Amino acid sequence: MPFKVAAFYQFAALPDYADLRAPLRAFCTDRGIHGTILLAEEGINGTVAGDDAAIDALIAELRDGALFGARLHHLELKYSTASEMPFARMKVRLKREIVTLGDPQVDPLRAVGTYVDAADWNALIADPDVLVIDTRNAFEVALGTFEGAVDPKLASFSAFKDFAAGLDPAKSTRIAMFCTGGIRCEKASSHLLARGFREVYHLKGGILSYLERVPEQDSRWRGDCFVFDDRIALTHGLRETRRRELFLEGAPDE
Repeated sequence: MPFKVAAFYQFAALPDYADLRAPLRAFCTDRGIHGTILLAEEGINGTVAGDDAAIDALIAELRDGALFGARLHHLELKYSTASEMPFARMKVRLKREIVTLGDPQVDPLRAVGTYVDAADWNALIADPDVLVIDTRNAFEVALGTFEGAVDPKLASFSAFKDFAAGLDPAKSTRIAMFCTGGIRCEKASSHLLARGFREVYHLKGGILSYLERVPEQDSRWRGDCFVFDDRIALTHGLRETRRRELFLEGAPDE
C-alpha cells in the first residue's frame, strides 16, 4: 500500500514552541510517522509520511488536539502519496524561522499578498502586465516552472531580499509569485508589500495545489516539481515521476 504524505504549514504564535518538540516527536514516532517538522515562534512547517490512520491522527492533533490548543486550526495542508517511505526517520527541529528569509520586519500574520486559487492562476499569469516570479531555489526551477516565469537564480530563499532590491515598485506594478506549497510566498509577498509594492499575488497552496487541481491539458506548468524527500519530484496529479530512479542510478539531471 502507498504511504500517505502530508505537507503542511501555518504561521501562528507559538511562544512555547520549544516545549512542543518532545511530545510532538513522540506522537509521530509512536505511530510510525517519518519526516521533518520545523517549529518556531512564528509557526510550524513540515512534511511527513505514514499510513492513512497515522497521518489522519496527526493532522487531527495539530488542528484540534490538546498539544497546540487549536492554534493550528487553519493549517495549510496538501496530501500526496509515495510508493515507498520517502523519509529515513522522524525529525522535529527548532528554528528561528519556519522558512528562512532573514528579514525581522516581515510578519505574514500582519500582511501578505492576495491569494490566488489554482483555478484562477492561468488567467493571472497570462496577463502581459503581470511579472511572474518563481521564488524557489535555482535547482528547483531547473526541474520545472510556469511558462514565462522569472527565475531569480536563488541559491537559498534568504537571497530573495537581494533579488527584490532590484525591483522597482513604479515599474513592476503587478507581481504574481509561486513556490512549492505556498509558504515561501507568504514571506516573499510580505517583504514586497513592506517595500511599497501594491499589487502582490501568490498561488494559494503553491505548485502542489495547481498540479493536483488543474487538468494537464490546461496546464501552463512545464517539467516536474521538486519535493524535499526521496520521491525527488512530482508531476500532474501529484504523481511520482521517474526522477527518483534516475537519481539513484546516478544519471545526470537535465
